[in-house]
Amino acid sequence: QLQLVESGGGLVQPGGSLRLSCAAAGFTLDHYTIGWFRQAPGKEREGVSCFSVSDGNTLYADSVKGRFSISRDNAKTTVYLQMSSLKPEDTAVYYCAASPYLYCSGYVFGADFGSWGQGTQVTVSS
Repeated sequence: QLQLVESGGGLVQPGGSLRLSCAAAGFTLDHYTIGWFRQAPGKEREGVSCFSVSDGNTLYADSVKGRFSISRDNAKTTVYLQMSSLKPEDTAVYYCAASPYLYCSGYVFGADFGSWGQGTQVTVSS
């Protein structure tokens, strides 16, 4: 399993932006699919976005389409989640996950990614 480290969370006002990062300690993310998930207090974890590093295929939850953008650096060591036009309902702990077997399509958010980060808190509040 990969050791994943998220960073970039924080407190932001509604309408603001944040960029989350997901890096694999000591590894590149070649041939991995990276998923971003979030879990708000009292709610189930939900898939937010997905990125297949091998071919750049992406997937977004309907709730974040047009506001969030997933990408990776050229060295394939870090995957980013750029979040814009943030809303209070985006408040959650955000996790990244990685799998060498999955692909960003269909019901990927319900699959077992295998490797998970520790999470980073995002709070959207005025």
